[in-house]
Amino acid sequence: MECSYERLSLMDRGNDSEVLSTALGWLNNGSPVTLVTVAKTWGSAPRRPGALMAIHPDGCFTGSVSGGCVEDELVQKVLRGELENQLPMLLEYGVTRRQVQRVGLPCGGRLSLVAEYIKTPAQLSTLWRRIAAREVVTRHLCLATGEASLGRASGDIDFRFDGASLVKVFGPHWRLLIIGAGELGRRVAQLALTLDYGVTLCDPRPEYAAGWQVEGTEFIARAPEDAVREFHPDARTAVLALSHTPALDDAALAVALQSEAFYVGALGSVNNQQARCRRLQKLGVTSAALARLHGPVGLDIGSRTPAEIAIAIIGALVAERSASRRPATLSQSAHG
Repeated sequence: MECSYERLSLMDRGNDSEVLSTALGWLNNGSPVTLVTVAKTWGSAPRRPGALMAIHPDGCFTGSVSGGCVEDELVQKVLRGELENQLPMLLEYGVTRRQVQRVGLPCGGRLSLVAEYIKTPAQLSTLWRRIAAREVVTRHLCLATGEASLGRASGDIDFRFDGASLVKVFGPHWRLLIIGAGELGRRVAQLALTLDYGVTLCDPRPEYAAGWQVEGTEFIARAPEDAVREFHPDARTAVLALSHTPALDDAALAVALQSEAFYVGALGSVNNQQARCRRLQKLGVTSAALARLHGPVGLDIGSRTPAEIAIAIIGALVAERSASRRPATLSQSAHG
């Protein structure tokens, strides 16, 4: 895979899956890769510890470790061959006045980065296969030996760096299943794609299926409850019932609330939510399961239009994804 330095601005962002996939593609084509991980930050920093960046020998890169200034510096180091080291290297940015002036870290932040020079696909291919199988995997990197090992993740630690070893948790792609192909479903799907969700839309109504035109999404036209079962929602999956039609939403919600989905939400006002809960109870949904249902769906930001409600919903997903590290309060909003 060839990529010129002039094209790097087209690839200056990416989640873990995209970074690993691109890096593995370069390795499979015979090119080494420099993999850079944010190890530690002080003060204001654009990316938090664990953020990844992969750099091709010709300067092309994917992912990011700062707001852009450090990326340029790292690319220049790769082009000069300064990071072709057998052992991982610890790099510091924003420490000295000269460095701050040269690199230009915003808001006085400081970064510690770990750079790995990877020459063979074997070092990443097993990790990639396990992520593709929707496993949550821990990668341990020893800076003294360069040895990297994989293990099954446990507990709530996403990342750890103690100066001698770096431990990072990798997981499968985040997914979103939307019930209802109306205007709100379209808006939510478009926003979710920008946050690297894999988006699937389910609506059995022929007139809605014919009009669905959101590139990058999958459309399935079957009974929503069957779609949820076949989707097998896990801890990196959200399910949103946005059709505002009980005949479509209720049975799907009943299935989703029994799954491991990290977020299950339904469109409707407070009154609609109360009526929905009574219907779900009749379907056998327990009180404990009902407590997991976010309804009215989304953050309370005074949203009224489909675009505004979509922003509120996506904001709620962002908050819920961060809940394991920082508890988030999702207030009710009156949609519909």
